[in-house]
Amino acid sequence: MDDDSRITGVMVYYYFVCKRKLWYFKNEIQMEQGNEAVKIGKILDESSYGRENKHMNIDQTINIDFIRESNILHEVKKSKKIEEASVWQVKYYLYYLRMKGLEGVTGKIDYPLLKKSVAVELEDEDIREMEEVLADIRNVIGQPLPDEAKRKNICKSCAYFDLCFI
Repeated sequence: MDDDSRITGVMVYYYFVCKRKLWYFKNEIQMEQGNEAVKIGKILDESSYGRENKHMNIDQTINIDFIRESNILHEVKKSKKIEEASVWQVKYYLYYLRMKGLEGVTGKIDYPLLKKSVAVELEDEDIREMEEVLADIRNVIGQPLPDEAKRKNICKSCAYFDLCFI
């Protein structure tokens, strides 16, 4: 798979958050350097689960936070605000590993600030939906311009807010 056709876990996450953000990300328009939420996320990542072997990068495509306890991959998030996107990001990791021939892996989203976690599994119906999502991601990132901005509840805390609405 070449770099232009590679779909990363972050891209799947952004697809569910905002297709415009996905387009910016794929086109290397970076606005997150000074964003407070991104800084907090990086601090959380650095300070949580210090005993784990973190950031397992596979094929420059998926970056698993860590794997522990009988084939459970973990994704660490600071809040449940965009949980659907997080769930699909983990399902993509499970899908990707299954396509590589690795069966029997499940996922877990850890929220250390909330002291909670959510189990994630890849069902047969998820595989079909994931294939549709991946096709739509290719469509979104292949467009010459991003979709028109649509205001959502999460927009005010987004690093791209000014670019979209000001």
